[in-house]
Amino acid sequence: MSDPSSVIDDLSRESEQLDDLVGELAEERWALATPAPRWTVAHQIAHLAWTDRSALLAVTDAAAFAQEVQKALASPDGFVDEGAEQGAALPPARLLAEWRAGRQALEKALRAAPAGTRFPWYGPPMSVASMATGRLMETWAHGQDIADTLQVTRPPTDRLRHVARIGVRARNFAFGVRGLTPPEEEFRVELTAPSGEVWTYGPEGAAQRVTGPALDFCLLVTQRANRADLAVRAEGLDADRWLDIAQAFAGPPGTGRAPKGTAE
Repeated sequence: MSDPSSVIDDLSRESEQLDDLVGELAEERWALATPAPRWTVAHQIAHLAWTDRSALLAVTDAAAFAQEVQKALASPDGFVDEGAEQGAALPPARLLAEWRAGRQALEKALRAAPAGTRFPWYGPPMSVASMATGRLMETWAHGQDIADTLQVTRPPTDRLRHVARIGVRARNFAFGVRGLTPPEEEFRVELTAPSGEVWTYGPEGAAQRVTGPALDFCLLVTQRANRADLAVRAEGLDADRWLDIAQAFAGPPGTGRAPKGTAE
């Protein structure tokens, strides 16, 4: 993406939509349990605030960010939860203020970054567009957990194209993180956007195909819903296996969500 301003704009809008959900919540509702095990609404926002701070360090102070990477290496299974726990312990008003300030500072830093800049991250280095896209994906996914908790239906928007793109590009990662050999051939992915547009990825004549609503695909790759509850379809054994393991996020394989009507 040559000009990252559009994805930064979409990140800002996605954050504002989530802010509308939590900005006026009564203090006791921040303690509601979300679909993520052991995480409350406060944990969800605290995680976003923590990751925004990490991203801001990566963009503005590579040396300080390198120290954060060392902390992650020292506690690979716990550093994400530890960051969420620290933020969730704050009074909700303070946590909300810190999340707002952090995401605004990150947006400003991303807009000011010179074209072509790449920043260190917990995985491969990130471009401005990639950093903003990753933050949008997380904001949308954790916002979905909060919306589900509050029993709110969020109208899907075409901002999902950023989430879908990460999900498609992370195909080989999803196989590799499970010790599986990624398929050699490309897949064809055709997703119907909320606007009705069809987003396509991969060669048109590919034998392995994935089709369905973009919203359902994004819920699948962020593991916010079980495949059994979604209208995403696969043609081909490799494509079918991918839909069972797809994940758009870095880190170890997620446990996913149980089908509706079953115990977690």
